[in-house]
Amino acid sequence: MALTAARAEEQGSAAAGSNDAASATSASDTAAKAAAPDAEAGEWRTSMSLAEPSKYPADFQHYDYVNPDAPKGGTLNQIAVGSYDSFNPFVVRGTPAAGLANFGGGLLYDTLMEQSTDEPSVVYAMIAEAVRYPEDKSSVTFRLDPRAKWHDGQPITVEDVIWSFDTLKKLHPQWAAYYKNVVKAEKTGEREVTFTFDQTGNRELPHIMGDLTVLPKHWWEGTGPDGKKRDISQPGLEPPLGSGPYEIGRFVTGQSIEWNRVKDYWAADVAPHKGRYNYDTIDYTYLRDSNASWEAFKKGGLDDYRVENISRRWATEYDFPAFKNGEVKKTTIPDHQVESMQAYVLNNRLAKFQDRRVREALTLAYNFEDMNRTLFFNLYQRMTSYFDNSELASRGLPDERELKFLEPLKSEIPPEVFTQEFKLPVYTDNQSTRENLRKAYELLKEAGYERKGSRLVNAKTGEPFTIEMLGDDPTDARTLQPFADSLKRLGIDASIRIVDSNQYIERLTNFNFELVGIKYYPQSLSPGNEQRDFWSSQAADSPGSRNYAGIKNPAIDKLVNDIVYAKDREDLVAATHALDRVMLWEYYVVPQWYKAETWLAYWDKFGMTGRHPAYSTVDPFAWWAKSAEKSPQKDAAN
Repeated sequence: MALTAARAEEQGSAAAGSNDAASATSASDTAAKAAAPDAEAGEWRTSMSLAEPSKYPADFQHYDYVNPDAPKGGTLNQIAVGSYDSFNPFVVRGTPAAGLANFGGGLLYDTLMEQSTDEPSVVYAMIAEAVRYPEDKSSVTFRLDPRAKWHDGQPITVEDVIWSFDTLKKLHPQWAAYYKNVVKAEKTGEREVTFTFDQTGNRELPHIMGDLTVLPKHWWEGTGPDGKKRDISQPGLEPPLGSGPYEIGRFVTGQSIEWNRVKDYWAADVAPHKGRYNYDTIDYTYLRDSNASWEAFKKGGLDDYRVENISRRWATEYDFPAFKNGEVKKTTIPDHQVESMQAYVLNNRLAKFQDRRVREALTLAYNFEDMNRTLFFNLYQRMTSYFDNSELASRGLPDERELKFLEPLKSEIPPEVFTQEFKLPVYTDNQSTRENLRKAYELLKEAGYERKGSRLVNAKTGEPFTIEMLGDDPTDARTLQPFADSLKRLGIDASIRIVDSNQYIERLTNFNFELVGIKYYPQSLSPGNEQRDFWSSQAADSPGSRNYAGIKNPAIDKLVNDIVYAKDREDLVAATHALDRVMLWEYYVVPQWYKAETWLAYWDKFGMTGRHPAYSTVDPFAWWAKSAEKSPQKDAAN
């Protein structure tokens, strides 16, 4: 999911009760009783890691940053901006309600394995109690937890898993690309499902299948209250049956949605969830824009915490009464995650952006230093990589390992990749401003443009160079206008258009924009198949993909495959460096800024351990309501 530049700115034990003997098997028992290694199928395991071995043992009981005995109860209030019109997040059409997710289960569904909040590139048993795969990684097999059940009490079955896989591939181009190399899903045991791949050696494919959101086949193939057969290919507002920690309660379409904790949730004591999801209710209220959200937070009652992303607010506006009297607190938490690209994204599908000299000129025209000083209180760093704040970011000149991937592409990629360290323009004074704009204008002249009076026009057709900058919140103008002003100094007619959130999502989904300020979907320390959805030629014209820039470059397609098929960690890092370099030198986007810390503000209504997950930084689901400490609820499942 993309975020506007303004919001990204500027930038979330015992088994649950069952008398069935099979259901009484705990995760630790499973680990202890795992079958001996099978030479062909591999050894059963309860977790997988793409980077380093997990810091937690196979039979761990809970994350070390949580309170495993956190009381249940109370309400978490949250603001959502815009509106919604669907409870189906798996189709291109419609705007899903807060709490739903098209990747991962959100609040409603569980996945086969669950991504760790505390470590990068690690997944743990969830619906699948164990996983195994052969040494060549030509397939992966999951064994389902016999306790896993839907909210209606029916067990989650292998048939549900297979149906979910087949259905998601048909519903959305993102899933079609994500599961491109999975050729078959079949039942291979009473509680076992095996996914077969069309290749070997892809380290990430077993993990990818662990991310599968499992949906209830029997519910979707049934009939709704209107007597008609349900259709998962369409958006809709019938609350779906789920398996996760919450279910949809009261809602007013487009205005609010309440999520109620499932009291007999089957995975409440499964290790990744122990001590988490403690609120009885999560209540989302929709407001029109981020300014209204800020005002609501200050007043209290509608928004209990916020991860602040406006530097001006963080530096100067936490002076309201509730903050002064201690009812609201704020803290800064170091952020160790990969910083995915945040940028002014150019739609390279348009003819005017298809000349690299034009794209470089636009990059030269962006004055980050002035914006950082005048708007951001010098709180940001310049984004200089698609994988910033990590070992995946390219630096200096390519080394021997990187050259292994770059040399075969020498005739297809910018020559500077091999000879120059990539550096963005720096604006320090009036002289550097004039020099950067002069270089930009020279590149535009080389690309066939000239000044006619105060306007930049195509030298052959006389057509003026215009750019429409798209946003979905009035605050977007704050970060779009300074760049527009710089472009106007070159004679480019840059205008800003603010649309409502639904129209914005629709236009982004269908690539109906010229320039938009966004932060790309979060990257991990183990990039893989998802890179196809970000940068591949195939994704460029697939509505709903995350290739917003419209990149169609055979060299980049090859580098993405090098990442997907990397044989070890060293090759993965080198191939990612190579991809990063080529995309930077192609100037597909104008990089913006990031901060390697999280700004957290919250009303003092929560119990907290004082510890935070090392990887995801903030986990509000590991907090609990102080009100629940006074009169803890003793429900049957807990």
